[in-house]
Amino acid sequence: MKATSKARIAALILSDAQRFASLKQEIVQLDYFCKGTVLKRMMKCGNRHCACHRDPAKRHGPYLECTYKVHNKTINLKLYPEVAPLYRAAIQQYRKLKSLLGRLERLSRTALMHRAKQVQSKPRN
Repeated sequence: MKATSKARIAALILSDAQRFASLKQEIVQLDYFCKGTVLKRMMKCGNRHCACHRDPAKRHGPYLECTYKVHNKTINLKLYPEVAPLYRAAIQQYRKLKSLLGRLERLSRTALMHRAKQVQSKPRN
């Protein structure tokens, strides 16, 4: 392999390492995170004679819930209005974590290809 291509591969490997370190640092800076969705729901009450049973516009609420899955079971967590922003922020952090992990995986594949080329270009004894 030519010296220029070896130098190019070495530069790519260095660039990959710097980008990988940068992405890892972003993960370290994440705050609490959780999977799920915060919803506003309008509910029917238990009184069959209440207007909420006849007219969807007259349902009670809005009530805030955080919905997520555990072992294929949906969990609904009722939230107070002052707590909902905490859960929304945590859900946003989870989405950022997933995005960062996807970027790290793609970068890792590229970096591994570059390293494999470097190993293959070394002279064999």
